[in-house]
Amino acid sequence: MSEGLNFLEKLDGFAGIDRRWIQIKEAETSPNYGKHPEERTINELMKLGVINLDKPPGPTSHEVTSWIKKMLGVGKAGHAGTLEPA
Repeated sequence: MSEGLNFLEKLDGFAGIDRRWIQIKEAETSPNYGKHPEERTINELMKLGVINLDKPPGPTSHEVTSWIKKMLGVGKAGHAGTLEPA
């Protein structure tokens, strides 16, 4: 099994999804164009990472974004879509 398919199956297992992946072609990827998430340094994860957050009722999306910036000591953070509870 290729490294890419192995990574996808790990993600599926973590998410509790059972699906079958089909590999059409095996190819090498240049390290100049990225790396697997588990190979990234903490600094790279902080710069390029995504936080999947289940926001509790009460605070606004803007407040939560502000808290994240303070907690992680970063200058930029934002949200996409809605952080409102279901």
